[in-house]
Amino acid sequence: MTQLLGGQIGLTDFIFAHVKGQPKEIDIVKSEPALGLTITDNGAGYAFIKRIKDGSIIDRLKTLVKVGDHIEKINDKSLIGTRHFEVAKMLKDLPVGATFTMRLVEPNAFGFHVEPAKRGRRPGDVKSGTKTLRFKADGNVSVEDVDDTMVKAIDRINSLLETFMGIHDSDLARQIWDLAQNKKNPSDFAMAIDESEIGAFNFTDEFIFDLWAAIDDIKAGRIKEEDYENERL
Repeated sequence: MTQLLGGQIGLTDFIFAHVKGQPKEIDIVKSEPALGLTITDNGAGYAFIKRIKDGSIIDRLKTLVKVGDHIEKINDKSLIGTRHFEVAKMLKDLPVGATFTMRLVEPNAFGFHVEPAKRGRRPGDVKSGTKTLRFKADGNVSVEDVDDTMVKAIDRINSLLETFMGIHDSDLARQIWDLAQNKKNPSDFAMAIDESEIGAFNFTDEFIFDLWAAIDDIKAGRIKEEDYENERL
């Protein structure tokens, strides 16, 4: 489900039908600054709940709110056509103590799935993870080397985005990584973010410093592999 909602389907993964089910409306009191939601979207204007943090406000409503639910409305405002970070910002901007209504649509689960075609595979670097298969806008396909440092950095940036905004967005994380290139200090990095389209997110100075520290540590090799893996648990 995590890979499906995050648009991270692999070449050997199953594809499941995600059929719209019964809508449900839940009144929620925002008693804490963070609701404990990670939100993603399918790139076609539908935002979904990707993860629920243990012990959070939403976790206490887990019989009603579930991973995979489509967030259709907040306080009668339709969210169809919005990106996941817009939904997350709307929820983040709600004041502590506010009561709001969230309209969700839970997917039907009836066991239907489509299996990948069974084909013989030629041995190569793609399946070993040392290269990536990239589909280009012009319809061409290329196999490119994977930058292991960039992969680790994007994963770490996504973890920080999840904590700060409740979203998991590899495209946004890649943009942040690219902006950090050739920057010698956090001030230059902060200026680059402010002057880019990402500046619209109004990241706090503290969050930008956390991003810079994480990127700098990974680029300098100061995070050991075992420490990095433990952070992801």
